[in-house]
Amino acid sequence: MFTGLSAFPLTPMSEQGIREDEFVGLVQRLATARVDSIGVLGSTGNYMYLSREERARVIHLAVENAGGVPVVAGIGALSTRAVLELAEDAQKAGASGVLLAPVSYQTLTEDEVFGHYEAVCDALDVPLCVYDNPGTTHFSLSDELHGRIAALSKVKSIKIPPVAGDIEEARARIERLRALIPEDVTLGISGDPVAAVGLCAGCQAWYSVLGGLFPQRALAITRAAQAGDSETALRLSNELEPLWALYREQGGSLRVIATVAEVLGVVSSPSLPMPLKTLQGEARRQVEQIIERL
Repeated sequence: MFTGLSAFPLTPMSEQGIREDEFVGLVQRLATARVDSIGVLGSTGNYMYLSREERARVIHLAVENAGGVPVVAGIGALSTRAVLELAEDAQKAGASGVLLAPVSYQTLTEDEVFGHYEAVCDALDVPLCVYDNPGTTHFSLSDELHGRIAALSKVKSIKIPPVAGDIEEARARIERLRALIPEDVTLGISGDPVAAVGLCAGCQAWYSVLGGLFPQRALAITRAAQAGDSETALRLSNELEPLWALYREQGGSLRVIATVAEVLGVVSSPSLPMPLKTLQGEARRQVEQIIERL
């Protein structure tokens, strides 16, 4: 479950709530493509903007429409108490695993983060992926802290932030972390623009925003890397450079991929919870041009 392509779909929504039919359509696309897992309620799924009841509904819909593909559900929240409630909901809904970022308002210490994961792991019956996303949580897990957390029995994967664009540099970083964690804990890369590099440098999974909308393209990159064909994996990724450039210009992938989904007509506009907005004006025209070109 924590290897290969884990595809993260949007949670399309308006201020009236989740657009369930559109979400189901996105999940069914991933099930048809036979991705290795479906990741709901990650950053692309806008988990921090949803109520407990909405999150439970998203997981239920995903599991119901995943066609047997394992569903990994995000359970991040500000308090350990809230995370434990969300973990219970995810397990009741049939999630095969959970994804947990150290979300905070007050700056957390390493001991606090470890205690957070320890308490959640003690209550879980399914495996957990550690979501290291300092861009949104503003907390960077050190390699030493990763080693402590990875020793917890329910931890089976780590979703690491983007690595360097140079394969050898990326491999060195992955090997440093690999030496500190158990063999049965996989390393997965996030950050679509460098995912091919991460896979070719030793990561065993790609936690993918692109895969949530274009699973076949993401699978082609993943399968090439898994087969040891770095040349093909990197070439296929480089073909998407116009999209990666837009990620960089817009400060991340969420608004870009939501705009792409709107332009393609697979979700309605607006698709993001306020105050978030998809791209408009010249930036939206860029998206339209990139889609046509690709």
